[in-house]
Amino acid sequence: MAALAMILAGGEGTRLMPLTSCRSKPAVPFGGSYRLIDFVLNNFVNSGIIKIFVITQYKSQSLLMHLKKGWQVSGIYGAFIDSLPAQMRVSKEWYQGTADAIYQNLTFIKEQFPDHVCIFGSDHIYKMNVRDMLTYHKNIGADLTVAAIRMKSSDCAGKFGVIEVDENNKMIGFEEKPAHPKELPNEPGYSLVSMGNYIFKADVLCNELVEDEKDKNSSHDFGKDIIPKMFPKGNVYVYDFSEIEIEGEKDFAYWRDVGSIDSYWEAHMDLLGNKPKFNLQNPKWPLHTFYPPLPPADFTDTDDNESHVSMSLISAGCKINGATINKSVLGFRCTAGDGAMVEGSVLIGDNIIGKGAKIKNVILDRHVEIAPGFEIGYDREKDQKLLEKEKNSMITISKNGIIVVPKGMRLGFD
Repeated sequence: MAALAMILAGGEGTRLMPLTSCRSKPAVPFGGSYRLIDFVLNNFVNSGIIKIFVITQYKSQSLLMHLKKGWQVSGIYGAFIDSLPAQMRVSKEWYQGTADAIYQNLTFIKEQFPDHVCIFGSDHIYKMNVRDMLTYHKNIGADLTVAAIRMKSSDCAGKFGVIEVDENNKMIGFEEKPAHPKELPNEPGYSLVSMGNYIFKADVLCNELVEDEKDKNSSHDFGKDIIPKMFPKGNVYVYDFSEIEIEGEKDFAYWRDVGSIDSYWEAHMDLLGNKPKFNLQNPKWPLHTFYPPLPPADFTDTDDNESHVSMSLISAGCKINGATINKSVLGFRCTAGDGAMVEGSVLIGDNIIGKGAKIKNVILDRHVEIAPGFEIGYDREKDQKLLEKEKNSMITISKNGIIVVPKGMRLGFD
């Protein structure tokens, strides 16, 4: 059952601005030590599928460097994790859609002689044994299998493809990002949503993409064009993600799209607590990434304050000097000074929180420095004035009040 993985990692991620002002969406750091793309890569590697192409496009340099430093495969014949930058092999344009991105790289697929091709997105947080989905796909004889998850209809409106299935999980309806999603017959208020993960028979995929390319009215997208054309033919099935099993974890079916600032912040909060919704610490499902050579995190008391850390993740190279960290995630090489307070925040890395400074419900991109005594996130009116003062800086406040400070800023220094 030869399988090839094609990971779509060219996303621009405009709704994650300013975190995507200098990097592609899959390269956005997550969980202190990782990047978004690490989760789909770990799903394939932990599933024993190590023939992987990563298709890149926008602002891909940091992503390419991450793959080079953290995801090199050597010593295993036929195994690889290779990037495929946009090369305009077929036309003089960027990829026109997800299907076009695969079409323009059909040569690389054919050179591997796969029986099946797994086409997955790269910007979701989840764990999945892809081998189980592949086995289901093969046993049922599907031309295409789509991974799906149940979601509140109000949460998926206008965001995801919505699926209808019969009693055998055969797809009988599909609508791309409807404003009013169809609800499940046996679960009012819930819809069956495409996760954007597909497994195709290789020959079927090639044929469908060639035909799609000939269609001048097509947007060359899997959700908008390929799936709606294929499911009426009767051999498209749906793999129910809610039934997955991950060794070492019970009652587990976590999946989150981190396409907005609020969902990105909420996904970080899901990592915290005695029973986190998403567990990073399962030794039976290791999460590989690139770890720089750094010392362990350092916690010290000062003459005036003890260091207190609760419900938080602190990455290597951090220095907590008499500061309080609560319900937060700190990336590599962050420093919090004497009397500083960090609450409900995400520090991507290389951040400095000055003596006595306080931040709450804030996301700091890399190399942001907060001046001693400065406060942000406690007073909405005060924060709005800061936005007006720094109106050219790309500081943003999300719908739910999460403040995002872009890379390299120094706040509170007059």
